[in-house]
Amino acid sequence: MRKPEQPTLAPNPHVRRWIGRELTAAPPRASSLIVTIWGDAIAPHGGAVMLAGLIELLAPFGINERLVRTSVFRLAREGWLAAKPVGRESLYRLTRDGARRFEQAYRRIYDPPIERWDESWEILIADRTSAQERRAPSTVARIAAALGLTCKIVIVRAFDDVALGGQTLASAVPRCWDLDSVAVDYRRFIARFGGVIDRFRQCGDDAHEPAQSFIVRTLLIHEYRRVLLRDPQLPAALLPLDWPGAAAYALCRDFYRLTHRAAERHLLATLTTERGTLPPAAPGFYRRFGGLEP
Repeated sequence: MRKPEQPTLAPNPHVRRWIGRELTAAPPRASSLIVTIWGDAIAPHGGAVMLAGLIELLAPFGINERLVRTSVFRLAREGWLAAKPVGRESLYRLTRDGARRFEQAYRRIYDPPIERWDESWEILIADRTSAQERRAPSTVARIAAALGLTCKIVIVRAFDDVALGGQTLASAVPRCWDLDSVAVDYRRFIARFGGVIDRFRQCGDDAHEPAQSFIVRTLLIHEYRRVLLRDPQLPAALLPLDWPGAAAYALCRDFYRLTHRAAERHLLATLTTERGTLPPAAPGFYRRFGGLEP
């Protein structure tokens, strides 16, 4: 089955130069970028693609065929992907465990920052666990159960009680998390992507070149994901008044809404499955960032 033809739009020269500078100054690691693309772009379309299309998709990022093959093989060995021969080619798909792990990791990207808070704390006590296990159940019971760690942890819900004296849990926030360095990362992220996104805003709704839309969206989500890994995502009441996390989220949301149709056209024109073109995006895709227009 032939891939759908893309609309003919001239690449924006300003965006082209920005992409070139970014990929020269901070080239992404192949394995990390593939994880971003699989979670952000491929998983909503069923999670399975032919390897040849993935190689083509990653070429504009400066990632060659050998690096793609090596990275995908490593993800398969780690249980994220499973390979299937299709004639002389290979199809790679998310495993059930890989799909679950992607869902957990990427939900944080698309959900808005926590605004309302009932002033309760969930406290997790881990007994005789490895460092890796202690990090794993940080989103509490559901993930802990999925990882088989329920028997090793105690989870309690707590509230500050000033009548008991001592300091409040809220007062411990600056000691427990390095919010200053996370804020620096967010401001650097906004400065890095704000200008190029303005270039897209200056175009009409249907004037976004598909390949550029996909490349910039991928680099945007890739970097946003990196910053989020360090963000404890505390309720707004516990954050500094000038906290830039909400502005970074809004930047991603606005760009996603602005370009998702064009980026999807590039994706569908480049990737295939064993049955031909990718299936349509699942309904959950259109709930990202508070809602996308189909």
